[in-house]
Amino acid sequence: MTPDVDLTVPKTGAHSALKRMLALDCRLFEFAAGRNWPGAGPVLPRLSRSANHGVLWFAAAAAITASRTPRARRAAVRGLASLSLASLTINTLGKRSVRRPRPVLDPVPMVRRLKRQPITTSFPSGHAASAAAFATGVALESPAWGAAVAPVAASVALSRVYTGVHFPSDVLAGAALGAGAAFAVRALVPTRAQALPPARPRADVPALPGGEGLVLVANSASGSADRARALRDALPKAEVVECEPEDVEAELERAAGHARVLGVCGGDGTVNTAAGVALRRGLPLAVLPGGTLNHFAYDLGVEDARDLSRAVEQGEGVRVDVGRFVSGRRRGVFLNTFSLGVYPELVRERERWSERIGGWPAGVLAAVRVLRADRHPLEAEFGGRRRPLWLLFAGNGTYHRMGLAPGRRQDLADGRFDVRVVHGGRRPALRLLSAALAGPLTRSPAHAAVQVSRLHLTGVAPGTLLAYDGEVMEVEGDLWLEKLPQALTVYRPLPAG
Repeated sequence: MTPDVDLTVPKTGAHSALKRMLALDCRLFEFAAGRNWPGAGPVLPRLSRSANHGVLWFAAAAAITASRTPRARRAAVRGLASLSLASLTINTLGKRSVRRPRPVLDPVPMVRRLKRQPITTSFPSGHAASAAAFATGVALESPAWGAAVAPVAASVALSRVYTGVHFPSDVLAGAALGAGAAFAVRALVPTRAQALPPARPRADVPALPGGEGLVLVANSASGSADRARALRDALPKAEVVECEPEDVEAELERAAGHARVLGVCGGDGTVNTAAGVALRRGLPLAVLPGGTLNHFAYDLGVEDARDLSRAVEQGEGVRVDVGRFVSGRRRGVFLNTFSLGVYPELVRERERWSERIGGWPAGVLAAVRVLRADRHPLEAEFGGRRRPLWLLFAGNGTYHRMGLAPGRRQDLADGRFDVRVVHGGRRPALRLLSAALAGPLTRSPAHAAVQVSRLHLTGVAPGTLLAYDGEVMEVEGDLWLEKLPQALTVYRPLPAG
């Protein structure tokens, strides 16, 4: 019962080999049809139908996202992106390249057959491709969730042979195509693990069994209560203090008075405050992300209480650079970024709206309002020249772009500021967009980027807004930026080996 296949292959040795492969495929199909599959009757046909149009995988993605961890959310998104690419490839190329008819259903018992038989060509299996793409995409971001999804994906692929709608080779080809789609997505948008900075330079930090000696201050306004409770469960001997935003600095100072290790749970602004206290007191810092963006914690490689508790109990840590700025009597440190120009205005506008409409909608609204406003670029003198600027950005460490993903730091102790400048002009929105799309070391009429260890700016008008790690203040005079190399010791789970 070898099917007719629309292949224009001359009758050569290759043609004979292909015929033998198709004959073997048919024999394997007939063997599977004749086998008794205990317990599969009520399960596999339903599972096969549930995967129609990706419904099963969208439900799985929703279930994974419900766990409310960053890694799980990324895994769900990556799984759906991989599925979409696999489906697009199957429907545009796969089904049209080899017009193979479906298997003859005579050997398949009636109880196994689907009520509605598919009418498309048999090769390759779209269900198997979608299942493999989703499972592989999830596993590339989160091996734990991938292990949970893999048996379901394998069962869906198996169900296509069990119900008689595909030959085994259709399923294998579809699964291979789906896995390939997941790896293609990873090449375009690398996983978090690919973007982690090296675990250097390592620091000697105390191992705290059960968290004994750790005092962690959690900013209750940043939505960190659940994560603080998760850390308390993971480290029962740790002291966890929850407080309001206005009390964070005072609580951190009190905690530093009796802690072996100072801990903090909150967003980048809260972490910045804790870093300042840890630097003054000479304490190692344990960071648990609990805000909206959490750039420093994520670049460090700490995503949840499990990551941090492992590092604290095993005594794993690194030293990282800190940026410091001085303007008149005002000074501060930053772990992520420092900026002048439209971005500080955007931050202030976003904070004005975030409590009413939420963080991300407030960010979009703030960007629209700031870029549409009638404004002039700020002016500053550096490098011996006075320049109009829409934006000056200084990153604490060099940002690298991998694929289509936003830039990330691959080294938190490289001793450099990543300085980006968007020159003044008549159309700030266009210039800012072109700068965002440009590489890290490009020069153009709109954008320039350099790497330096210190920066001196003069001629900035007093009252100009500056932003550092999401906090905003006003300039008082000349601005000095300098690096504090490897000044802060932080806990970070080190890779195996």
